[in-house]
Amino acid sequence: MTPNPFVFTILLMFPLFATAHGPTPQKAKESVTINAPVTMVWEAVKQFDGISTWHPDVKQSTGDGKHESGGIRAITLQNGGQLVEELDFYSDKDYEYSYRLKTENVQAFPASSYSVTLQVTPGRDADNSTVVLKSRFYRGDTGNTPPENLNDEAAVKAMNTFFKNGLEGLKKKLEK
Repeated sequence: MTPNPFVFTILLMFPLFATAHGPTPQKAKESVTINAPVTMVWEAVKQFDGISTWHPDVKQSTGDGKHESGGIRAITLQNGGQLVEELDFYSDKDYEYSYRLKTENVQAFPASSYSVTLQVTPGRDADNSTVVLKSRFYRGDTGNTPPENLNDEAAVKAMNTFFKNGLEGLKKKLEK
């Protein structure tokens, strides 16, 4: 029996198909304990378009003032880049909201898309709270061979740094 050249060609190409793949979702999660009651912490973060009042990496933030799905904010980062984000979920009762990147700008922030949840929970006693930021996102360049500044590592580093700086800024503001 003579080998089929078509099957042989496909088998030779299989390793190429096996290694070619798109980006995988990345995750980031940071938290901080703040010596302030949950209602005081929520009061500081609940204004979706007010992030510039507590996040040191955000130079300016504006929005439509909506606290519901579809609410929009535009943020200007300290590096001059701008991002537009949209609320997906908002709950005063649960001290939580979730939002996603609406307009990407990989030159300003090396993620092509992200969704973030911010939640404030009561701490061990009534005088402290925990704030958790968590996200799921993709790198800035979703091709198979992204440059270093837009790869998975750059996106993870940027998201974790943004979260840490924001939580430190919030803690500093509320604990002075």
